[in-house]
Amino acid sequence: MQSPVALVGSGEFLDVMNEVDLELLKGRPPRAVFLPTAAGQEGDERVEYWLELGRDHYEKLGVEAVPLRVLNRDDAAKPEFASQIAGAGLIYLSGGSPRYLAETLRGTLIWKAILEAFANGSALAGCSAGACALSAVAGGFRDPEHYSGAGLGVIAHLAVIPHFDRFEARAPGLARDFAARAPAGIAVVGVDEETALVGGPEHFQVMGRRSAWWIGADGRRVELASGEHVVLAPGEPPRWDAIESRP
Repeated sequence: MQSPVALVGSGEFLDVMNEVDLELLKGRPPRAVFLPTAAGQEGDERVEYWLELGRDHYEKLGVEAVPLRVLNRDDAAKPEFASQIAGAGLIYLSGGSPRYLAETLRGTLIWKAILEAFANGSALAGCSAGACALSAVAGGFRDPEHYSGAGLGVIAHLAVIPHFDRFEARAPGLARDFAARAPAGIAVVGVDEETALVGGPEHFQVMGRRSAWWIGADGRRVELASGEHVVLAPGEPPRWDAIESRP
């Protein structure tokens, strides 16, 4: 069975996400490796904010915190960073630019190390930009006529709109247009703030304070409420399912 993935709408490294992080770490080494790569273009102050927030968060949970300051493709090619991925219980990609994150990591030594660790049992999470980058499409929902590029495809049949509740309030209708133009075989899911889809590749549990949403190409919307177990299969509307606990 595949290691779990978390697609998080917002709230990385905050207390509201403790339940999600602890679920991802269940049965795994208490060691969290986190990368602020998506914020690599935002300056040192913003990068340090994410690194410090992550350190504090995981230390409070009694988990070894391993911040990796991977900000560009040169960093992503460094063996000294890639070597720290092995043995992680959880690997976390925080927020910023989804396109920059995907383009920075794709095909690099550190991404290969992440995929190897994931194949060997490490959980993998992405919040906001990180959630987009782990899916099929690296953003573009603000301009539905133009997708921002391919994601890293860990969950290859979904495209994620994070911060969905706030996004819909500010730009009603754009999510519908984004879904109508989604590439063939790609389903669009919105994930509200402080909420996560946890599981994969098709079976997920909704965790957190709000909901996730499946958005059909015809604009039809289905709420996936917190606590529910859902199946999100390629080319199909969601269905509800009780799934066994993951290792």
